[in-house]
Amino acid sequence: MMPRRLLTFLALSLASCNTMQTTGNNAFHYSRRFVTQEIPRASRFVWKGVTGLFGPNDGSFWYADDMRGRPSVVINLSEQMVYLFKGGQLAGGSPISSGSEGYDTRPGRYSVIEKDIDHKSSIYGDYEDYQGNVIMQNINNRTDPRPPGTRFEGAKMYYFMRIYGGVGMHQGYLPGYPASHGCIRLPGHMAEKFYREVRLGTPVEVVP
Repeated sequence: MMPRRLLTFLALSLASCNTMQTTGNNAFHYSRRFVTQEIPRASRFVWKGVTGLFGPNDGSFWYADDMRGRPSVVINLSEQMVYLFKGGQLAGGSPISSGSEGYDTRPGRYSVIEKDIDHKSSIYGDYEDYQGNVIMQNINNRTDPRPPGTRFEGAKMYYFMRIYGGVGMHQGYLPGYPASHGCIRLPGHMAEKFYREVRLGTPVEVVP
């Protein structure tokens, strides 16, 4: 692993170079290049190493509370990361788990079209008896027959931010790879932060 002193030195050097070139509107273009993988990988590695030293252990980071400007979101599928921008500048980032094979999250340009802090899935969840005991787990109520004497309980999707169809960002389990039915899962502490910052109409870009 790269020594911490070297990581810090490289990061400060990188930040100095970037500061000279990213004033005004250039900041927006640099930030977008960073999360869409146009920035050289060496620079990206150093940045991630430094955020690992000073931020949460899950790879997330957050500066948005001290920043102003309109929010926008970029979801990077190859990195399994989601980034928040404010006024075109990078303001936060979080690991995600996007759609698994066959349920792929679609690249494209979208916007937040619904927010629901206590959302539940209308398709995926469990069949429970009327005492709340789980009889069948992780079912699709469109294809899995409901056993007699049970009811459907939708999967909890707290801090839900819908971007198209049934797909949205929300709190969920992250196994370290794409594993959802198309949604973008975030750790709970980051789902809450993103939910607080975005509003209806916030632009969301999903990149491969």
